[in-house]
Amino acid sequence: MAEWLVEQGIGEERALLVEGDEALAARLNWPGALAAGQVADAVLAHFDPARRRGTARFGGGEEALVDRLPANSREGATIRLEVTRAAIAERGRLKRAQARPSEAAMRAAPSLAGQVVRRFPAGLWEDLWAEAWAGEVSFAAGSLLFSVTPAMTLVDIDGAAAPATLAREAVPPLAAAIRRFDLGGMIGIDFPSLDRKNDRRAVDDALAEALRDWPHERTAMNGFGFVQLVTRLERPSLLHRLTLSPAGAAARMLLRRAEHVEESGAMLLTAHPAVTAKLRDEWLAELARRTGREVRLAADPGLALDGGFAQAVAR
Repeated sequence: MAEWLVEQGIGEERALLVEGDEALAARLNWPGALAAGQVADAVLAHFDPARRRGTARFGGGEEALVDRLPANSREGATIRLEVTRAAIAERGRLKRAQARPSEAAMRAAPSLAGQVVRRFPAGLWEDLWAEAWAGEVSFAAGSLLFSVTPAMTLVDIDGAAAPATLAREAVPPLAAAIRRFDLGGMIGIDFPSLDRKNDRRAVDDALAEALRDWPHERTAMNGFGFVQLVTRLERPSLLHRLTLSPAGAAARMLLRRAEHVEESGAMLLTAHPAVTAKLRDEWLAELARRTGREVRLAADPGLALDGGFAQAVAR
């Protein structure tokens, strides 16, 4: 039976839906920013009466776009809002969080739900993280190549098999990857072009079955092999986090590795300078508290961003 497991990491919370030795789905939360489900008071900084939309500033300084505002709203007033979507990073800009008026009691964003564990089963998070970092998922007939764009997440299906075979065999790993990466919003899938309507219909049917329990809307495959999926977007996906905040993601992964070093001695974290610059003092203090070790840093520009490592050294 599938079960959600949660790691309360340093700088992030991680959740995996695990069945046997397989990760079926994932969630990733970076605390400190507005998150879907949070209810709090904010100051209305801008109001457009014609559209009944505006911008509100929360206590932590983060701003959100607000819709469904009452017609008598006024700038500078304090209003209670529920966050419906977290901010989403894009290349060169940040889409602000979204919110709407609420009469509910104030509450923090819900934590990731599941059984809290010290560590996920060996390899599950590491393999998923490596796939999201590379933006590539391999399967027997080819590979899925993921790209994050401002408009949508694009998936290119590549392989040497016959187009109809490649398209059909790509469906199961594609459906699995969508859940594991926690993708949302607009997703464009570039299947091989299929000339025969029966081949296109077979892929459409297979995709419908594979995503039967995943709420979404979908277009039929067009003559060029393109399919578009649309689903609710509440938070950045793993793919978005690792693609658009790679140094921050690598820093958090380095801390996770450090938590599980078993040898005795002081803790030395070695990573690319861009990664060590993301390691906040409070995160390092928490690592020292959790491990009972002195923590040291070493910046090595010769390392790849994802090449950081943790080791025990003599005190």
